[in-house]
Order: sequence, then structure tokens, then C-alpha cells
Amino acid sequence: MTVNNSHLQQPPPVLRGYEHIKRYWDHHHNSYVAKILPGEYYVTRQDEIVTTVVGSCISACVCDSKHGIGGMNHFMLPTRTIPPDKWDHTTVSAATRYGNYAMEHVINEILKYGGRRENLELKLFGGGKIMHHMANIGQQNIDFVRRYIQTEGLRLLAEDLGDVYPRKILFYPLSGRVRVKKLRSIEQSVVERENAYRRNLETQPIAGEVDLF
Repeated sequence: MTVNNSHLQQPPPVLRGYEHIKRYWDHHHNSYVAKILPGEYYVTRQDEIVTTVVGSCISACVCDSKHGIGGMNHFMLPTRTIPPDKWDHTTVSAATRYGNYAMEHVINEILKYGGRRENLELKLFGGGKIMHHMANIGQQNIDFVRRYIQTEGLRLLAEDLGDVYPRKILFYPLSGRVRVKKLRSIEQSVVERENAYRRNLETQPIAGEVDLF
């Protein structure tokens, strides 16, 4: 009888800057899994899975399968306007500024570790209307990310956006494969996590410049 001791081994090496991301051995998928939360992103060159659960938020799965590297983010736009002086005196809206930051960081990290921009393939998930008592934050996120993809001339291979369901995403960054499970019952933990994330965005907006190369 052969016993799989993979879970007893050390997890695959992590790229610098991602040591804080929780990773664990998943017996069902026979793989190490990196779990990201709202506001986080993760990039890897290893044969592992990246997972998250999105409600109103968006996750962009990005990969260069030719060079074996990929990553995923999990973001939401602020829902109110931030005064310009909070954004280094720029007139760009907080929502656009934050959305660009969220997208460009995961792309820049992939390029920094050997990916090529012309090889990038994207898949988009989330933007569900799971908080019925609020404005449709999910649709605002969808509108932004679609404009971003078009403006940057990036290659979008697939999307599963909108509706009213949270989604659990499993992303295989070396191949670009994605598995999505729609959660038919809205988990209170998803709503609470996204509400906390939204409040944090509105009180502590992202600062700093990001260059896309």
C-alpha cells in the first residue's frame, strides 16, 4: 500500500513578500493551497493552488503559462469619494486609483518574477450583489475591471461575474485553470468580511504610485 506523505513535507518555496499568506495542505486536491483574503494578492512559480471566496469583490486570476507563473488578487473599490489630498494631490478618483493599484500590483509581480506582458491571460470572478441593503457595489467593481482590461489591452479568456451568489475560486497559477463553486446560501462570514474590508478602504485608502511595465 502506497502512503502519500506530501502533507508531511515542507510547503513549496514562497516568493519574497508573500510569507504572510496562509498556506496549508489540502487532502482533497492533493496540493498545497494559498488562501487570500480581501485586499490581498498572491503570486507563485510553484505547482500550488490559490483560493479565495468573493462576494461583491472581484478576483482577477492572471498567468503566463509559457513561463510558469501566475497570481490572483481580491479587491473592492471604495464606495465614497476620497478627498484629493488623500491621494497625493491627484484629481484621479479614489475608486479608479485603488482599482488600478489592485490590478497593477499582481501584474507587476508576475512580470518581476519572469512573466511577459504579451503572454498574460486573465480570468475574472465575483461582483455578486450579496448585500441587498446597499448600492450595487459588485456592479461598480465589474464596470471598473472591464474598463481596465480594455484600456490596458489585456487578454481576457473568461469571466463569471455578477448574479447574487458568492463564489469560491480555486486557481491553478501555472496553467491558468480555474474552478469556481457558486455558494447557494450567502454565508454571513463573507458579508461580514467584505463589510469590514469596505470600511477599512474608506478610512485608510491606498497611497503611493504604481508603474505598470
